[in-house]
Amino acid sequence: MKPIVYVLGSILLALTVFLVVLILKQTGKEKGLSGTITGGSADTFFGKAGGDSKDKLLSTLTIVGTILFVGITIALVIILKKSL
Repeated sequence: MKPIVYVLGSILLALTVFLVVLILKQTGKEKGLSGTITGGSADTFFGKAGGDSKDKLLSTLTIVGTILFVGITIALVIILKKSL
């Protein structure tokens, strides 16, 4: 196999772990039952605007990471099909 397959495979593995961590760090969009009981206070450790900017950053990183994940996966499939 070509060394590029190992390099892209390693990048894909690291990107997979990165995406899992990013997705788990994001907060839910719905308040649910706890928001109903407590009144859904927007004050967090990051403040009112800080939490929103953190969520936007995590969302943007997730989108970029997902696009890279799909692109690298397609590239690996094409490379591996050509080597058969």
